[in-house]
Amino acid sequence: MREVLALAGVTFSIFSRTTLAVVGPSGSGKSTLASCLACLEPVSSGKIWFAQTEVTAMDAGQQCAIRPSIQMVFQDPASSLNPRMSALELVSEPLKIQDRFDKRERSDRAYDLLERVGLPREKAAQRPDEFSGGQRQRIAIARALVLEPKLVILDEALSALDCSVQAQVANLLMDLQASLGLTYLFITHDLAMAAHLADEIAVMERGRIVETGAARSVVDSPQHAVTRRLLLAAPGVRNSALEPQAV
Repeated sequence: MREVLALAGVTFSIFSRTTLAVVGPSGSGKSTLASCLACLEPVSSGKIWFAQTEVTAMDAGQQCAIRPSIQMVFQDPASSLNPRMSALELVSEPLKIQDRFDKRERSDRAYDLLERVGLPREKAAQRPDEFSGGQRQRIAIARALVLEPKLVILDEALSALDCSVQAQVANLLMDLQASLGLTYLFITHDLAMAAHLADEIAVMERGRIVETGAARSVVDSPQHAVTRRLLLAAPGVRNSALEPQAV
């Protein structure tokens, strides 16, 4: 079987309580990067450090133990949420799997998180198909946060939502970050949303990071051709340097 080099020479750091957006076109390696960081894909070379620990030096059991500290929210909540479970069960299940707390406290913590993400207590008994797409993504966010992770990876978590719902969920993510001290890795192809959410942006192409910097700097002064293309395709982002000049 032919070997494919999905990532090459990718180096970056994420500081606590900040958001790094990894932006790039489809096939640039963004989701592979997310899977490697979450210990869901093996790494053939290089090192991953998390909370001053080299994750890539751990065996499978040690990596399994660190996974609760790194949680993911995926693009399509309909496929990542068990359709037979209620919202309350979905959010409390990770606590049950990790054998944390008794049943009463697991439920109390799940209720609290559902309310934090904007879902009232009376809806907690409903199943995923009884919620809108935006509400399902709020459940997925609550489920990711219930284990109090140190890093939350948002893998195209807004791209399947309507524009107005995207804005609501993006604002929720920022509110949660401020109140809970969260650290985000935001994977997206949407440079406009990256500029809205992130402190720093890293632009990927063909498995490599080709540009990185403060979010405003990357948007205002794009240095790489792929960044310029993403910027031109981003709705709501204006950059006079990229606009055609009058003759």
